[in-house]
Amino acid sequence: MHDGREIVLETGRLARQADGSVLLRMGRTMLLATVVSAKEAKEDVDFMPLSVDYKEKFASLGRIPGGFMKREARPSDYEILIARLVDRVLRPLFPEDYHADTFVNINLISADKDTMPDALAGLAASAALAVSDVPIQEVISEVRVGRLNGEFIINPGFSQVEECDIDIIVGATKDNIMMVEGEMKEVSEKEMLEAIQFAHEAIKKQCIAQEEMAKDLGVVKREYAGEVEDEELKEKVWKETYDKVYEIARQAIPDKHKRSDAFDAVRDAFLEQYSEEERAGVEKLVKRYFHDVHKEAVRRLILDEGIRLDGRKLDEIRPITCQADFLPAAHGSALFTRGETQSLTTVTLGTKLDEKIIDQVLVQGTEKFVLHYNFPPFSTGDARPNRGISRREIGHGNLAHRALKNMLPPAEEIPYAIRVVSDILESNGSSSMATVCAGTMALMDAGIQIKKPVSGIAMGLIKDSESEKYAVLSDILGDEDHLGDMDFKVAGTTDGITATQMDIKVDGLSYEILEKALEQAKAGRMHILGKMKEAIAEPRPDLKPHAPRIVQITIPKEMIGPLIGPGGKIVQEIQRETNTTIVIEEISEVGVVDIYGENKEAIDAALERVNEIVAMPEVGKIYKGVVKSIVPFGAFVEIMPGKEGLLHISEVAWKRLENLDGIMKEGDEIEVKLIGQDEKNGKMKLSRKVLLPKPEGYEEPPRRHRDHHGPRRPHRPDQDRRHNR
Repeated sequence: MHDGREIVLETGRLARQADGSVLLRMGRTMLLATVVSAKEAKEDVDFMPLSVDYKEKFASLGRIPGGFMKREARPSDYEILIARLVDRVLRPLFPEDYHADTFVNINLISADKDTMPDALAGLAASAALAVSDVPIQEVISEVRVGRLNGEFIINPGFSQVEECDIDIIVGATKDNIMMVEGEMKEVSEKEMLEAIQFAHEAIKKQCIAQEEMAKDLGVVKREYAGEVEDEELKEKVWKETYDKVYEIARQAIPDKHKRSDAFDAVRDAFLEQYSEEERAGVEKLVKRYFHDVHKEAVRRLILDEGIRLDGRKLDEIRPITCQADFLPAAHGSALFTRGETQSLTTVTLGTKLDEKIIDQVLVQGTEKFVLHYNFPPFSTGDARPNRGISRREIGHGNLAHRALKNMLPPAEEIPYAIRVVSDILESNGSSSMATVCAGTMALMDAGIQIKKPVSGIAMGLIKDSESEKYAVLSDILGDEDHLGDMDFKVAGTTDGITATQMDIKVDGLSYEILEKALEQAKAGRMHILGKMKEAIAEPRPDLKPHAPRIVQITIPKEMIGPLIGPGGKIVQEIQRETNTTIVIEEISEVGVVDIYGENKEAIDAALERVNEIVAMPEVGKIYKGVVKSIVPFGAFVEIMPGKEGLLHISEVAWKRLENLDGIMKEGDEIEVKLIGQDEKNGKMKLSRKVLLPKPEGYEEPPRRHRDHHGPRRPHRPDQDRRHNR
């Protein structure tokens, strides 16, 4: 690498029964990648059944997993996200007619605390494929690019990434960019392109190294049985259906289901010419050929006539409607609808106890802001059950999370745990970007003082492989994503990009086209922001009346113990009596106290109790105290919980007293003033008489001096005991 770090690829020593295996080493970090592919495809499989899994072994950093079982369990969200990054780049490497079950596994087996292994996973997986006989068309690699103090860095460490204003992972072949994903702190389109180009230069070297490794090993790719073809049937399908499909596409039917039904009717009409027995033999091939017809007709209509499936111009955004405060009982909510894509998003505020706990191999701690994305089957009209959270939902939620997180106030300004949930109610393209828009509005509706609103848009591309002709599409439909050559999601503010995700399905995509797509995306984002601001222009000045409140105060470190009390007795008593939740932790040599309650009255009551315990007595301040004990020379008065001072008999009244009989007794509440405090031992001197009117003509009595030659007053041990309080 450019900074002197060395990546070593080794094969032939580990996992030798896999079709291909590679050990990648960079410093103390080691990844083992393996690939196994079935010798034959299963019947009736017309897609690439690729499975990519990434797993971090806790032993790689000398840790034991948490939980009851003490073993690695199901993949974490982080591991799923890395697997998705690799999958999206590997999948296009396989021939279109290769349909054998293929499994790629990447394991982190040795880790370094400051090395981020996710950027190395793509290289390890591609190298394992390169040394195997599995038929891939090209090798790829992935690198992370960070920008620190204006300088680009390849594969920065954890500590560096925290300070970077650009953090993206780029996947590419030697010649073409294939995938980009990451976050930025409001950077320009030009700066983002520069980062991608910088990444590609490093990727080229890693691709060449893999090619040389495969050549040295004399790798020969396996032969396989591809898809069955019927050229005569293929020609017949094209001849009898293309014009009809083209005409339906040209009608610009806005409703997705009506449009889909119209296309299906053409296919079904074609199949009706066959008997039931004949149909069973040709239906599978007809559906495949008809898909190709559909794809070509839609693409030609866009390229030749500039007409999209729903009739929009190439840069036109679908109709948008927005509504903030859609759910009256939520802490914050918004409904965002763009065409046939709709997100209902909520914001919920919680305490520190609600923060997400992170316990990964290399990252531990908590996360204050989480975003969850749900994609139920009914959103696309599918009649199927929910089967848990999919990898796609995790990936889309992560993209929206990255788009919004840098616009939240600094952690020290917002004591809440924040959960944003986007439920997709309708979907026809770009639901993750609808989540960004709805999430922004819901946060503002909740009274979270975000720095700037964020909007998002998905861009598409149709490119003619035979010429230089292309069309960049704004706000793509689901069909335009499926039938097109690019899915490029961009989120950002008026001042720059905050997150991006790009998948490219075509070779030879120039930076000129990417630049045009980014500029067109910026115009679209500004249009969408304008529509959002019509619904809610800025964050509400305060939380909703029914939203919980958190007050955060700091206390001296030494007061943490007294506030908690023996076995938590004191803080639990305060929580019970005021109906609040109190979280106490030590941060940077001080105690940070979060008080969480359902209303202001509860918080005020808890805050008063806490302040009584942790407040330090101030000389000159008046206190309402309780007489704890009477002694011959005065009284001991508790002016704050656990803090007593001496009210000497001479400070009780403006006249001389022999004792306190009839003046005060234990349990009485009296007002006293703190007139002195010993800095060394903390002993406090109190006065009651200074709060009473001084009698007219009062003269201070002369102090009595003990005659050193006269009789001494008898010594009373109980006085020493009392003075030592």
